Amino acid sequence: VCRSNKSPWVCLTCSSVHCGRYVNGHAKKHYEDAQIPMTNHKKTEKQEKVQHTVCMDCSSYSTYCYRCDDFVVNDTKLGLVQKVREHLQNLENSAFTSDRHRKRKLLENSSLNSKLLKVNGSTTALCATGLRNLGNTCFMNAILQSLSNIQQFCCYFKELPAVELRNGKTAGRRTYHTRSQGDNNVSLVEEFRKTLCALWQGNQTAFSPESLFYVVWKIMPNFRGYQQQDAHEFMRYLLDHLHLELQGGFNGVSRSVILQENSNLSASNKCCINGASTVVTAIFGGILQNEVNCLICGTESRKFDPFLDLSLDIPSQFRNKRTKNQESGPMCTLRDCLRSFTDLEELDETELYMCHKCKKKQKSTKKFWIQKLPKVLCLHLKRFHWTAYLRNKVDTYVEFPLRGLDMKCYLLEPENSGPESCLYDLVAVVVHHGSGVGSGHYTAYAAHEGRWFHFNDSTVTLTDEETVGKAKAYILFYVERPAKPAAEKL
Repeated sequence: VCRSNKSPWVCLTCSSVHCGRYVNGHAKKHYEDAQIPMTNHKKTEKQEKVQHTVCMDCSSYSTYCYRCDDFVVNDTKLGLVQKVREHLQNLENSAFTSDRHRKRKLLENSSLNSKLLKVNGSTTALCATGLRNLGNTCFMNAILQSLSNIQQFCCYFKELPAVELRNGKTAGRRTYHTRSQGDNNVSLVEEFRKTLCALWQGNQTAFSPESLFYVVWKIMPNFRGYQQQDAHEFMRYLLDHLHLELQGGFNGVSRSVILQENSNLSASNKCCINGASTVVTAIFGGILQNEVNCLICGTESRKFDPFLDLSLDIPSQFRNKRTKNQESGPMCTLRDCLRSFTDLEELDETELYMCHKCKKKQKSTKKFWIQKLPKVLCLHLKRFHWTAYLRNKVDTYVEFPLRGLDMKCYLLEPENSGPESCLYDLVAVVVHHGSGVGSGHYTAYAAHEGRWFHFNDSTVTLTDEETVGKAKAYILFYVERPAKPAAEKL
């Protein structure tokens, strides 16, 4: 009708193609027009079946029902929706075959640069896959792309046995999850595994993580709906729920058995949080020592707390410095934030410490030490602060190293660590663009095989280290630098 080529939706009743709900809404008009003859006649069961209520987005292959006014993920008994989806995928693949050959030839004769290697312009050379935005789901996409580039973590999930390969009546059959099913019938680990497997294959420009998102809706009620959410909060919920699910059995194979088979995740490297150790705690788990000293009697209290990430305040003296090139005042660095986190501080009146010797709440000091560093150090910069009436964002630029972050000075016993065991290299950065936590947009930078990429939902672009270094980081992922072999040290 409008000759738009954006977001084509195909009616699954009559196969007519119209623009979707986010363009000019002609697919919806097609549904409404199909209802008009029904108003003047008594509805029969046969007439009910021919109502044009269900259509499919030809870009994301997601299915939408206008009668329910919502996306649906269940299928017919004969799997007709999946057959349409596979047919559309085959059409798309055949249509782009000649174009891919042409672009591959162009790349062989050209130097690699960011314009040439945009996902929409050159899928085969980039091999990176974007994640479609399902409606303000950029917070989820940025976290998923960051985690997908932490190789040790990502490879563990990709090597897990798939649900389709299990024995029994469901062998070889694809599983669809609906919202009406109970929580026991969905698997966050399985949908997370499928999403990770879909990335970095280079056979599509963008993957739609809707199956994972629906599982998130089921087991994480906080994230239901399509409003903007906090990426750090989502990451913590995701890791916590993966950790809990991994502690049980899966497809008849015990998680602990799979974990033990991976020689890189030995028992000495595990940090237990809420029960048995999993790959989540083996990779992200560290231990803090919290020292509290009573200022009245001098009694010292020590407590060890496991952590998956560290939330760092941006010191108040830097909060007006918004850009890297702003000249007024010193620049805030990641070391300033780490020092603020670990330095000795006196607790205020609202945080009085209950001294067991004095038998009452007393003024005290607190200091954090890192007792054990994780394999992947996740640092969250606290950019959102509550005031009496609203939540403000601290838009300060914080300088961070791309290589060689030295954490030895924050260790409780630095003398017990090797010379290179405390060095970390950056692997991913999540950035929040905008002014509020309930608005704005999330993107991620991540390193893959020595090259940096910018992940902006469906679009993935090759970028450089200078651009990454200028980003106003919200979450930083640092990977422990592997120790050099003894022969190489000599």
